[in-house]
Amino acid sequence: MEQRVLGRTGRSVGVVGLGTWQLGADWGDVREEDALAVLDASVEAGVTLFDTADVYGDGRSERLIGRYLKGRPDAEVFVATKFGRRVEQRPEHYNLANFRAWSDRSRSNLGVDRLDLVQLHCPPTPVYSSDEVYDALDTLVAERRIAAYGVSVETCAEALTAIARPGVASVQIILNAFRLKPLEEVLPAAAAAGVGILARVPLASGLLSGRYTAQTGFAADDHRTYNRHGESFDQGETFSGVDFETGVEAAAAFAGLAPAGATAAQTALRWVVQQPGVTAVIPGARNPGQAVANAAAAELPALPDSTLAAVRDLYEARIRPLVHDRW
Repeated sequence: MEQRVLGRTGRSVGVVGLGTWQLGADWGDVREEDALAVLDASVEAGVTLFDTADVYGDGRSERLIGRYLKGRPDAEVFVATKFGRRVEQRPEHYNLANFRAWSDRSRSNLGVDRLDLVQLHCPPTPVYSSDEVYDALDTLVAERRIAAYGVSVETCAEALTAIARPGVASVQIILNAFRLKPLEEVLPAAAAAGVGILARVPLASGLLSGRYTAQTGFAADDHRTYNRHGESFDQGETFSGVDFETGVEAAAAFAGLAPAGATAAQTALRWVVQQPGVTAVIPGARNPGQAVANAAAAELPALPDSTLAAVRDLYEARIRPLVHDRW
């Protein structure tokens, strides 16, 4: 798999990683043995980047990754985790004492002395502008609790604020064929600053797989049921903020752009990978087959300019009029 340097971490990672939200919670039940099988299938397919968070299953995702990697010392996997969402979202909670406690908990969950990368997990907007927050993160690096830090953001403005900070190694942001706004300023700014970009929600919570219809239902404990309108967290995390019915129709049109031999989901991932400034895309997977298919997207030929133009036209016609200003 093609490798790219993840910004100021200095570490190389494969262009298709694995997001592990599904292995913790909020996507319906995933059995432990199935979760471990997903991790193993990903590694065997060439994945070298796992993205997780302390809040995924209240640590379950981190613990499963730690257990898996302990049994696979030959697997050279870069693990990016996130913290901050296990407390009430108030800026004053983002302080050194909490950062130490949170990073210690993640180190224990993952079974490591030092975390590869810690990302602030979509904190309140003022946190991105706080000198004290970055001083505290620098302290974690000096104490060797973490090797590097980055941010996970909801908005382009938050990303640009973080990119301006010299210690920020990477920015994680929602980017997919239904969410193009980061292309305008965020990706160019990150590239100029040497900051890595991790693209999350690349399939718009599965919409871009082309497998859903207006009648598709999801389990009650799946965020695609309970967070469609942002009831529990930012609406952009669910179907990329697009209403389900509109998304299903647009996804059917997107599926028609897939080249011969590629699925709609693989096409969506390939589209993200070839955007200038992207380091890696981090799709999730609920089973080994999905993990292997996602990784295979890295081997697809680059999409031609005609396909890129068609994606832009679809976005401008179906998606942008409804959601662009919200971001």
